[in-house]
Amino acid sequence: MAAAGSYFSITALIILIQLATNLNSCSAATPIRHSGRNTRFIRTSCRTTLQPSLCFVTFSRYATRIGGSPRLLATTALSLAFNTTRFATKSMITLSKRHGLKRREAAALRVCVEELGDSIDELKDSIGKLSRHGAGGSTFRSQMSDIQTWVSAALTDDDTCMDGLSGKSINRKFRSRVRRRVVKVAHLTSIALAFVNRYAATHK
Repeated sequence: MAAAGSYFSITALIILIQLATNLNSCSAATPIRHSGRNTRFIRTSCRTTLQPSLCFVTFSRYATRIGGSPRLLATTALSLAFNTTRFATKSMITLSKRHGLKRREAAALRVCVEELGDSIDELKDSIGKLSRHGAGGSTFRSQMSDIQTWVSAALTDDDTCMDGLSGKSINRKFRSRVRRRVVKVAHLTSIALAFVNRYAATHK
């Protein structure tokens, strides 16, 4: 009888362990499915941009926070564009203080700093307005129109900066170094504009 009791105890223990394992697997599967859904939303949204690969690599890490919200996606994109533009501007200011720059290079940097400064203001205003937009109707459409105008202007500022770097008198290495920063800014701003347009379209 003792042996039989021992056998049943071991059997019951095995069943409990298997049950616990199954429950843990089920509970672990839920967030994975949820995360997969969020990632698919990012991937689908990025297909509407001009830089889908960069977009997915950049925003997939924020998939859980964004969820499936077009508004949070647009807000996140604007914030990343704003932070990247601000960082690029600071690096150009530092670069402009170095000795040995040609007059043409120094002038191009001044233009970039000025243009990106405008871009920073426009993106900041866009973030502020998007965070306090109305629920819908004409007010919402007016606010989104302002945001679209500002982000488009920020993208134009980026292009103006890069145009100033196209002169032959500018050192190729210098031009490549600056353009690399501005191109990243422009790409993220372009993605932000696409997401703002997508969000605006959901309330038409």
